[in-house]
Amino acid sequence: MENQEKKHKRRIRYSGAYPKNYKEKYKELNPEKYADTVSRVIEKGSTPAGMHISICVKEILDFLQIKPGQTGLDATLGYGGHTQEMLKCLQSKGHLYALDVDPIESAKTKERLEKLGYGEDILTIRLQNFADIDLVARDAGRFDFILADLGVSSMQIDNPDRGFSYKTEGPLDLRMNPQKGISAAQRLKNIFREELMGMLQENSDEPYAKEISQEIVSRLKKGGHIETTGELRQAIEDALSFLPAPERKEAVKKSCQRTFQALRIDVNSEFEALYALMEKLPQVLAPNGRAAILTFHSGEDRIVKKSFKQFYKEGIYSEISDEVIRPSAEECARNSRARSTKMRWAIRAAD
Repeated sequence: MENQEKKHKRRIRYSGAYPKNYKEKYKELNPEKYADTVSRVIEKGSTPAGMHISICVKEILDFLQIKPGQTGLDATLGYGGHTQEMLKCLQSKGHLYALDVDPIESAKTKERLEKLGYGEDILTIRLQNFADIDLVARDAGRFDFILADLGVSSMQIDNPDRGFSYKTEGPLDLRMNPQKGISAAQRLKNIFREELMGMLQENSDEPYAKEISQEIVSRLKKGGHIETTGELRQAIEDALSFLPAPERKEAVKKSCQRTFQALRIDVNSEFEALYALMEKLPQVLAPNGRAAILTFHSGEDRIVKKSFKQFYKEGIYSEISDEVIRPSAEECARNSRARSTKMRWAIRAAD
């Protein structure tokens, strides 16, 4: 019998005291193995690479009032943090359905939750858009509680291969499901200046929409490329070069955030999906059923607020939140990505 020697695989080396690149953060990417490292990163107010810290957990659970035996829906599974907390409330009685359109992250989350003991007897995960919430209800029946966290998961933002962040170099993709539709880079190739300007204004309230759209379209027409996050960031910097130096850096940063947001919303048809969700929500909620929605920018919040008010006036909802609920100051200090969060809720009237 031949002895096969296993080659020793050296860990990734990085310069400096701490890893900076996504793939170098091998400890953060293995929370089960390096729990101490992950805890230290969280304590510093950062989100570990490959993870997502759930927002407004206490506020959500306080409102939903989940009871054992109920049937619920997490319309946005993500890393599964909210899902796990809701499953705890069910105490192995009842059922929770969870949806996600990201085949990469949902598979990881399913495996993670299964290891915690949440199998198909209590949890059903579907690779499905929440716009089709009515199709889920056909099989599950009407839901006693529903949660939709509309934020992009940190796992997607931090991974440069997904192209969600202007801060790291990567392909300009921005799709929640990279196996469907066209990437943001492809979307830009054939776009008209007026169309792009309208997208930036409607999807992110970009004040420099005219200048940015003109620079992008002009660059592409001249044979330039905008295939990566860095190339788009450079186009935005060039578009805002007319600004005075003292204010340019911050303006570029904010315009990058808004432009990436606007493109992400467009390539994923996020507003269309949200409109469908809000329209179908009353149909799939059980009498006295409760729904909570977390939004992260004004466009989303306007859609949710308007829908809740409309159905409340029609008597379909018996009660809605008068004001938005925000994360506590302590939570925002612990998790900077919570700062823009707004929570609204509604209670279905009894039939």
